[in-house]
Amino acid sequence: MRVILHDLNTRYDELIAASCDRVIPADGKYAPCQGCFGCWTKHPAECFMRDSLQQVCRLIGQADEMVIITKNLYGAYSTPVKNVLDRSIGTSTPLSTYRARQMHHTLRYGKHGLWKVIVYGDITADEKETFRLTAERNAINDGFERTEVVFIESPEELEGLL
Repeated sequence: MRVILHDLNTRYDELIAASCDRVIPADGKYAPCQGCFGCWTKHPAECFMRDSLQQVCRLIGQADEMVIITKNLYGAYSTPVKNVLDRSIGTSTPLSTYRARQMHHTLRYGKHGLWKVIVYGDITADEKETFRLTAERNAINDGFERTEVVFIESPEELEGLL
């Protein structure tokens, strides 16, 4: 299953919907993570908050390919996208294991394919490097085997990338 998480406005809805199996709009119409860890322990992979992100752990956890479209924010994900990723901590468990000779949380859903990040907006060389490193670490933490980061100036350039 191909999942796209994005912070774009509704102008791009058709393009995105035609390019994936499921869409997670980072539209800000949800609560930020409360840090209760209930999605880890009390009700695995399900947030207690009854909003559009209640099942986001399961959705991301079942993705073979995760595509994130985000505006650059000083070499990091935009705030709405980061809020969604924060709410997806339940894709792993509180237990730890070694993966790639490093300590990580065990995966609730197993291995996945591609973690692809498409970054738009002004971005410096240092911010690009920060983004690449962040995406690689996120991919490892969530059990994705490959990482790809693409930088574009504006969302109008998305057509051939999805």
